[in-house]
Amino acid sequence: MGRLANRVALVTGGGAGIGAATAQLFCAQGAAVMLVDADAAALQRTERAILERVPDAKLLTLAADVADDPLAAEAVRRCVQAHGSLDILINNAAMRNYSALADATSAEWQAMLNVNLLGVANYCRAALPFLRQSGRGSIVNVSSCYAVTGRKGMGLYDTTKAGQLALTRTLAHEEAASGVRVNAVCPGSTLTDFHVAKATASGKSVEQLKTERQSTSLLGRWATPEEIAWPILWLASDEASFMTGTALMVDGGLSIM
Repeated sequence: MGRLANRVALVTGGGAGIGAATAQLFCAQGAAVMLVDADAAALQRTERAILERVPDAKLLTLAADVADDPLAAEAVRRCVQAHGSLDILINNAAMRNYSALADATSAEWQAMLNVNLLGVANYCRAALPFLRQSGRGSIVNVSSCYAVTGRKGMGLYDTTKAGQLALTRTLAHEEAASGVRVNAVCPGSTLTDFHVAKATASGKSVEQLKTERQSTSLLGRWATPEEIAWPILWLASDEASFMTGTALMVDGGLSIM
């Protein structure tokens, strides 16, 4: 019996990185999991990888953009139809943008808002009726340490991630009476497939990439996706039953540097 035995979770952005690591950990801890990602091929790769490591995993997938509101309802419907309930929602899907705030267009802003804020809202709205029924429903929003620290070069991303923290606090207030806890994790530099692919495309080796974040945490290194998945697991589980409305910094100390 794992820490999430008899629980059902839906994870967005589950095709790679933190989402995939979270889904694998949840399956290993006994949860049935619904994975959603806009990249169908990435979902297939992750599904195969999880089943190789957790052969008895109860796993469903759906290729969907989180900005698509009707597909959010469809993902929840399929999850509940297959597994009978929904106890945990992990809002991990995100997109990036590197425009300076002074140059960002309305279209760029809208695209970021559609995924990073409205996507979270879509899945919260679709999932909440079932999370309330659970009696111990839990939402974990994957924000960013840069939602609170600030930097240059990713202002649109960081602004929407800060918005996720406001959403987390307000929803915690609104759903407390329903028994649904709402928290966020704020990862620091995490060595995901995205960063590896970007480095490879520019001619960098993974070993070289690993040396480039020594100044962005007190620990002097990148996090692995699994190191973010464990705190997500804790917040999602009954072990964090007195936690709601919080933002847990999982950044190797970056936010206090």
